Amino acid sequence: MSTALRIAHGAFGRVALLDMDRSLVRHAHHHCHVLLKVEGADTQFMVGDQVTPLTDTAAVLVDGWKPHAYVHDVNRPRTLIMALYIEPEWLKEFRPGWAASGAPGFFERPSGEVSPRIRQLTLHLAAEMMANPDAVRTHEQTLSDLMIAVIERFTPWRSFPTSIRGMSAVSCDWRIRRAMDAMRGQDSYGGVDQFVKGAGLSRAQFFRLFETSLGVSPKIYLNVVRMERALDAVMREDTPLGELSERFGFPEPAHFTRFFRDHAGVSPREFRNVSRLAG
Repeated sequence: MSTALRIAHGAFGRVALLDMDRSLVRHAHHHCHVLLKVEGADTQFMVGDQVTPLTDTAAVLVDGWKPHAYVHDVNRPRTLIMALYIEPEWLKEFRPGWAASGAPGFFERPSGEVSPRIRQLTLHLAAEMMANPDAVRTHEQTLSDLMIAVIERFTPWRSFPTSIRGMSAVSCDWRIRRAMDAMRGQDSYGGVDQFVKGAGLSRAQFFRLFETSLGVSPKIYLNVVRMERALDAVMREDTPLGELSERFGFPEPAHFTRFFRDHAGVSPREFRNVSRLAG
């Protein structure tokens, strides 16, 4: 079973060291998502419709809202993966145009050759997280160096705007934007149909416009909203997991555990325990 060795979180987002031996479902994030191998067997992700290798010399690079899945080969040993879920707002502090890290097309390709510096910083950050899980400021400095090296190597960063004035908003149909706001503001977790009705579109129109605007289906977006709230609650609250299960629309705690594990790789109980090592 997959195991979380360390989880660091802060204004930068999250960094997880995951010892993986099971696949994850197709999902997406608003984050700039980078996957780096630390040790173990070579493995692969599905990014969009493309199989993308993760090796000592190849990173997996996932744009914000790009559907992806971890694909574990049961015939291979485990893989220790560093998963970076980086907030675009945090990256904007380094360069205004890097706020585009949450938009499609930030990375030129879903895979790239790891430079010696990126490899060195990856191993250094992993070792720091294992040896000193509460040294969050030290981790954040190393993470800053790592993300700068990743962006400079794998993106056309020189062509990004150098000022806020030079940035343009991602085009999104206003009805879909309103539906997304409603999804984020919901207190209960049902299906998509209520948002279709609120948008004043047919079901087919709603699904087509939603995917055109954001790049993911309404169902995946709803799961993203639910999962991000669940992650935050698991990390920051002391609420019993059975109560969180009900809050997020799972009458049976086992169903909540399965949903969480399918997206995060580990159970909510393990995620909570490991994320608090830095507390």
